[in-house]
Amino acid sequence: MIVVFGSRGQVGQALAEALGECPTHLFLHRESQDYCGELANLAGITETLMELKPEIIINAAAYTAVDQAETHSEQAFAINAHATGAIAQIAAKLNALFVHYSTDYVFNGTGTHPWTENDRCQPLSIYGKSKRAGEEAIEKSGVRHFILRTSWVYSHDGNNFLKTMLRLADAREEIKVVSDQWGVPTHASLLAETTLDLINLATPGFGSDPNKVPPSGIYHCAPNGETSWFEYARLVINTAKAAGAAKACKTLTPISTAEYPTAAQRPLNSRLDTHKLRAVLGSSFPDWQEDVISTVYRVLETQQS
Repeated sequence: MIVVFGSRGQVGQALAEALGECPTHLFLHRESQDYCGELANLAGITETLMELKPEIIINAAAYTAVDQAETHSEQAFAINAHATGAIAQIAAKLNALFVHYSTDYVFNGTGTHPWTENDRCQPLSIYGKSKRAGEEAIEKSGVRHFILRTSWVYSHDGNNFLKTMLRLADAREEIKVVSDQWGVPTHASLLAETTLDLINLATPGFGSDPNKVPPSGIYHCAPNGETSWFEYARLVINTAKAAGAAKACKTLTPISTAEYPTAAQRPLNSRLDTHKLRAVLGSSFPDWQEDVISTVYRVLETQQS
């Protein structure tokens, strides 16, 4: 059995699409009725997992309100650290495989080189600190695990930067976007598909080769290439204009992080080195532009239907 927490989020919905309907897969969210999917309810989560005894647990739930976390640190740590650690400990007792998702925000954003899994973590924000604490709790539990760190997640579902740009481009003549923060937009489906690939390699009965089981640990998962939020926005809007949308926007203006103050400090360098994961999977990742363009068209089609 596979149990997925956070099934209504972008990654959770991508996992549901990738896994497909199956009676041995259980997708839980905050409002689930039959079983507890609310990570703040540790007793309920414990009862759920001890009753179901899944072979695989995937945690796609998280506290992701980056700026709000600065004044709601207890909530951020409760979900991203304490609940994550509790699930990891239960998974260890059940000898289950635990898959969890983390973030580029565990780094301080200095330099221009892509971060490796072994680089020192120095999160700048409460959100980043809570996610790093979750990673450490998983490692401390001793559970078999994969932690996928990623950056700038988006999809056709949920709220994200891509959809915000499309909305603004239909309403404003000028849009100002930060141009000095660098990273890689990552489609939720890439995370979901990579998760299944790792499960296939690591789980007996799922097609794994005993001699090629990837070791537990942290892996960086993101498409090829790099970009700034400004260049990302330009691709989104230009693609939309080519499809006859984004008619209001006449000017896209680059600004600095200093010109766009936020409650939480963002890393300027969110580039992630994915060599470790690609070596394990034996395959490469697509260029970041491919999924962005296809997602813009999918969002526009949905709006028009």
